[in-house]
Amino acid sequence: MDEINFEHIPVLLEETINSLRIKPDGIYLDATAGGGGHSSEILKALGENGRLIAVDRDPDAIKTLEARIGSDKRVTIVHDNYCNIKSILSSLGIAGVSGILADLGVSSHQLDTAERGFSFHNDAPLDMRMSQEGPTAADLCNTLPEEELRRIIRDYGEEKYAASIAKNIVKARDFTPIETTLQLVDIIGASMPAKARRNGHPARRTFQALRIEVNGELEKLTDSVNDMFDSLELNGMLSIITFHSLEDRAVKQAYAKFCEGCTCPPEFPVCVCGNTPRGKLAFKYKEASEEELSKNARSRSAKLRSIERIK
Repeated sequence: MDEINFEHIPVLLEETINSLRIKPDGIYLDATAGGGGHSSEILKALGENGRLIAVDRDPDAIKTLEARIGSDKRVTIVHDNYCNIKSILSSLGIAGVSGILADLGVSSHQLDTAERGFSFHNDAPLDMRMSQEGPTAADLCNTLPEEELRRIIRDYGEEKYAASIAKNIVKARDFTPIETTLQLVDIIGASMPAKARRNGHPARRTFQALRIEVNGELEKLTDSVNDMFDSLELNGMLSIITFHSLEDRAVKQAYAKFCEGCTCPPEFPVCVCGNTPRGKLAFKYKEASEEELSKNARSRSAKLRSIERIK
């Protein structure tokens, strides 16, 4: 099989592998296996009776995983979305796993392959689909009402100039369809004052917002975190790497619910709700070290949160 050059420098690699507390004979699931960076390290820690389930929705990633680790008898590669984790495990006859990893970042391959349309640095079709299926970012820009574009850019990109950008997208498409990344970059730049354009790349937040919408990244995240936690065996570990505040907030809040104990009013002399924590945080969170930042700038916004299932 031809191996696509699906590179993804795994962020927080040592911290993530340590957080999984890998047992040699355990079953582990990499929910966003990508180019296999984290998966390869998990395999190194597994014994001959261990098992790894490597999942990804990007067909390019699946081809790379097949070429890099597919021949290992301990590995099962699944082309699917991690949102479907319960059905994935059920189809494999697995009741529970020892650990789950989900790296929610866009892979280096997706960013660096211009024709995938994720990057605002190169001119390419405005695509952004991780699965390479369904509506593209161009479809959204050319069909959504102005108020819906404004909501997406404001809520998912936390973009101060969302209203102006949405208005100008609609104006521009009345003359010619918005089909390429740099077309959109020019519209975004023209929608901001010069001072704002100097504070980081002006298109960063809007591209993030459209990517989140195209791929449904936040739509099912909380449900997916709940399903991952429920799929752990007792004392299993769930480790999730996020790359922006909206993702991180969803993961943090889900973890907090797993750790929630008694909810009785403080004036009650004894607990009557019977609620006890189902999870225990391994640590608050971890970020990239200065050494890692010097080697991989894309790790700057990464946060690792890890939780153990205790009930």
